[in-house]
Amino acid sequence: MKRILLAVFSLLFFAVNQAFAYNVSHFTNDDKVLEALKVLDKAGAEEVLENLDEKSVKIIFYDLTMIDFNYSKDYAITSVDTMGNRYILLNSRYQNSPKEAIACLIAHESFHKLNRPTFKEEVQCTQKEAEYWHKLKNQVSNNTVNDLTNRLNRLENLYLTSSPENNKIADSIFHNQFYRGQLAMD
Repeated sequence: MKRILLAVFSLLFFAVNQAFAYNVSHFTNDDKVLEALKVLDKAGAEEVLENLDEKSVKIIFYDLTMIDFNYSKDYAITSVDTMGNRYILLNSRYQNSPKEAIACLIAHESFHKLNRPTFKEEVQCTQKEAEYWHKLKNQVSNNTVNDLTNRLNRLENLYLTSSPENNKIADSIFHNQFYRGQLAMD
């Protein structure tokens, strides 16, 4: 009897898990992005996936210099096309980064709600990016070191050494010339 109950419970558990798993394939046609989305789904990042769903976002790798050469080193941007479709454009130069690092970029961009981000919103997005890197970086199968993973490691360090009285991510963004020119500073 115990074996039957265990078997039924196991079957129900796996069936329920599959029923509640996100169908992440509608966000992208790119295999690498799909892998990153599956990492987020497996990590229980419902808030990220709900944000993407809410905004009906499509995610692609894109040569950001095709928009503006000044975007050459940006990691990702959120954009809206002329038809009103929302996109997360991941810089194609980071396409060979670990899927966990790409997942963190997606997490960051998913928290952008405003057409022109404020300082407060950018801090929240960056904190979420660092938080997810802290959760996911130990899953990286190789020791890939590039600009993206270096940035994520720096953000994680700021995140872990911050306190409510001393938010090091907020300080870093506030004193960064790039962000000062891009954000609606509130």
